[in-house]
Amino acid sequence: MPAIPDQNLELFIERVQKYAELDELTPCAAHEPIKAIYAGAPDKSSGKRRQSVYIQYDLIGFIPLDELMKQETA
Repeated sequence: MPAIPDQNLELFIERVQKYAELDELTPCAAHEPIKAIYAGAPDKSSGKRRQSVYIQYDLIGFIPLDELMKQETA
């Protein structure tokens, strides 16, 4: 994963911190930090339908799922 410039990361954190205490997700809270959402083609080869979803965040790009899972289990 390419390095994210420090100023972009700091600006992104500032933007999302104002939504940290939300009780429910609002359209503004969802749209501001997200640049795009991509859905992969569905795969039924395992007998179950699976589909990948990739979220591109504004200023920082994609965060790999394994990186997000590390934060959840830490």
